[in-house]
Amino acid sequence: MNWLTEFVRPKIRTLLGRTEVPDNLWHQCPKCQQMIFHRELEASKKVCPHCGHHMRASAADRLNWTFDDGSYTRIDLPKVVLDPLKFRDQKKYVDRLKEARETTKHEDAILVAHGTIGGRKAVVAAMDFDFMAGSMGAAVGEGLVAAAKLAVLQDAPMIVYAASGGARMQEGAISLMQMPRTTIASMMVKEAGLPFITILTDPTTGGVTASFAMLGDIQISEPNALIGFAGARVIEQTVREKLPEGFQRAEYLLAHGMIDMVVKRGELTAKLAQLLDLLMANHKAAA
Repeated sequence: MNWLTEFVRPKIRTLLGRTEVPDNLWHQCPKCQQMIFHRELEASKKVCPHCGHHMRASAADRLNWTFDDGSYTRIDLPKVVLDPLKFRDQKKYVDRLKEARETTKHEDAILVAHGTIGGRKAVVAAMDFDFMAGSMGAAVGEGLVAAAKLAVLQDAPMIVYAASGGARMQEGAISLMQMPRTTIASMMVKEAGLPFITILTDPTTGGVTASFAMLGDIQISEPNALIGFAGARVIEQTVREKLPEGFQRAEYLLAHGMIDMVVKRGELTAKLAQLLDLLMANHKAAA
């Protein structure tokens, strides 16, 4: 046995043999169409290194990127009644839930966890657009209420990553009821004198925008995120006017006073730590 058998032959076999290549090694940027190696994309927190486009991220990714050293404790969320309306469109609602759970490995469109950010305690709720377009039903409402209660219990700020197409139509009025419930949840945190920070990601629309997402003490957005209630086409057809360029994008909302800042994903954790230092110092002084 020598270097010829140890290195050359296996190398030749690798070159000549048939090997299966995973289909997720490369990703294409939806904006500039450039191909990005998966490790490079993970290292950049799913921001295109060529054009800076912020790709959509899962709730689990958000938690990993936000907490110190990616260390946190997830909480179990209250169980809700599945498919109370026995809803069916092209598919049964229960089948859609099953598919979404198999795809995302989560129970619903929200994860809640607690840990530290910049050394300070924090509770973070992150929505997942991959779970039925991040639609808000009873489970999401329960998740946000549970997060608010935990924040008050721990005397910690609450941070919410919003990513949603709006209320979940398969739950009818039950989903609409989550709008006042989540609004009350945000008020619970504020009445305790604790910071309530919302981070609007692409997209944040519908009933989520019309409730808790726009109630943050500080409202942050990722670059070029779509933020609005109704779609631009619906608005144009209603008002019968052409909307301005970039309407409903984060930068447009910032210029018109609807949000407080637009922060790149790579700078977001440091910005949150800075904000928590300022806001929690005021909280302690008031106490």
